[in-house]
Amino acid sequence: MTIILDPTDEREPVERQVTKRSGSLSGVIGLLDISKPRGNIMLDELEKLLAQKAPDVTIRRFTKPTFAKPCPDALRHEIRDTCDFLVEALAD
Repeated sequence: MTIILDPTDEREPVERQVTKRSGSLSGVIGLLDISKPRGNIMLDELEKLLAQKAPDVTIRRFTKPTFAKPCPDALRHEIRDTCDFLVEALAD
């Protein structure tokens, strides 16, 4: 069993069950750079790793105009409509 802690209150951790994994990865993975410094560097490295470990996966890159505001609706809809998974880069 895996325990995931909720960072909002570690005094009383919430126990959650992790969904079973198939052991394979397929589909389209979106990588979203929210425009914080060095987020793109982390996503570049992740893209390289995914290309090596999951060559059948399609990777799409997206960039938010600014980290200070919510993602524009058009970009959210594009990601929703074209990706099976999304990784968001939060870096500084």
